[in-house]
Amino acid sequence: CLIGDSSKSPVERFWNGNTMIYILQKAVRVCASFLYRIRLSCICWHLIFFFPVCVSRQLISLFTMVQNPNMTHLKLGEVVVLPPLWIRCDGSDPEHTYWLGAEPLKAGNKIMGINLYTVTCDAHKTCFANLEELKMQHKIMHHSSVVTTKGFAQYELLRAAAIEDTIVEPESNIYVDITWNTVDKILQTPPLISAATLNIALEPGDPRSPVYQLYRELQFLLALAEGLKTGVTKWPEPLEPESAVELVQEFLAGNFPCPFYVEDTRTARNTPSEVSREQSKGAGAPPSTCVSSYQELIACFTLVLESLKCGEIQPWIHHGSSSLLSKLIQQSYHGKMEAVSLAGITPVQMLLEIGLDKMKKDYVNFFIGQELATLTSLDYFISTSVDLQEQVHCVQKLHHMLEIMVSCTVLLQFKHESLFPWTQICIKYYRENPLDEKHVFQLPVSSALVKKFYQDSHPEVWKVDISSGHGPKEVKTTWQVSTNPPVEHMMSNNTGLLSDSMVNAGIEEKMYFITVVKCSQVHFR
Repeated sequence: CLIGDSSKSPVERFWNGNTMIYILQKAVRVCASFLYRIRLSCICWHLIFFFPVCVSRQLISLFTMVQNPNMTHLKLGEVVVLPPLWIRCDGSDPEHTYWLGAEPLKAGNKIMGINLYTVTCDAHKTCFANLEELKMQHKIMHHSSVVTTKGFAQYELLRAAAIEDTIVEPESNIYVDITWNTVDKILQTPPLISAATLNIALEPGDPRSPVYQLYRELQFLLALAEGLKTGVTKWPEPLEPESAVELVQEFLAGNFPCPFYVEDTRTARNTPSEVSREQSKGAGAPPSTCVSSYQELIACFTLVLESLKCGEIQPWIHHGSSSLLSKLIQQSYHGKMEAVSLAGITPVQMLLEIGLDKMKKDYVNFFIGQELATLTSLDYFISTSVDLQEQVHCVQKLHHMLEIMVSCTVLLQFKHESLFPWTQICIKYYRENPLDEKHVFQLPVSSALVKKFYQDSHPEVWKVDISSGHGPKEVKTTWQVSTNPPVEHMMSNNTGLLSDSMVNAGIEEKMYFITVVKCSQVHFR
């Protein structure tokens, strides 16, 4: 298969090329039939198998041969430079080889040689290499007298715990990547002058989040938006003891904030704790906690519109609001209000518009109140010039950014000098890209700022790159230790690899995965 720029590369952990590549693996189609409720069904899927190392080496040799312009006797015509080739191996050889790679070396449009890669991996408890021995092995292999070293360490700062009684793997985590030059020893703690990058992958919806109530409101709006598309709205179970109609009646009597987000300028939620606190107080009474049916929604809007028409209430509206209810409120100020038919999708659309207005206000108050953004920089996300579905997507983007900043503020306790540039990175990304709650945001950070998180911790990944040569003649040896298999097909193909050492006398022992990537060159000219 051909892996392009838009696809996740299975070799990105140990090869940093930025071009498309060929991945060679065996795929076998398997079909299984089974009887289910007296209906015969057939399920087909593809299983991936891996090549023995001896076969992989032959394929690499063929790839190198057809790229060699000196092989004129093959009558191949003009040599076309192919993308790099990576072959999945089964790890059955003594060195446990899991990948072999070949990368053409180019000078302009001409091919000058081939970089050959070997990736081996094995599991150990504490059997780590010696740095000086690794450097000497590299010098002997590549006939070099001088080598340079570069270190890399990855520490996990936060991982969302799996929800009790579920087997769903957590998808959110925050980790820091640290790089530095001149490594002194294996598993060296990164020095303070290192370069660090915070990697945040945060999927909204964690019940422990300070803004979880806002997330629930957003989910309700998503249900309304989906209802407008499909014609069927799934109403959640009400969580409030009072019905929506009762809450509206109390509002009209002046005893309670409006349960339908009729615009209220009294609440400005400037901090994550204020967002959480105001939500817990019930300010604005989110509809996800009280509206339970379409009929109840019509009854509530009927009460509100009748009160507006009679001039019994005159609620404030947000500047720039373009919702139908806002227009009706403006008309009611002058004693003239057009008739609105509460039939079909109109009530659902009105509730979605009001909810979007209210949530935009929540997010804007947070980002501006924390001095993380300006109203101008947020214009894209709060614009009403696009259709409702696009407005919903923009609000989802705002919520994702809010979750990230709240986690950095509340959980990691970063200060404004870090949060401000990070917010700008998130804003820029979401102005240019569609919603992606699995996206890993990479935010620059000083290693001194995150030292407290990793100085007494073990890294998830630690590696050293040993290099010699310059430019196209540079060759590199990488030694890496990690807590998880860096090769995804490693464990599936070696089920007995850890069986003899994972448990000893009932005590689980920590296993580490040692990966070695070696590079050699073949020059054609």
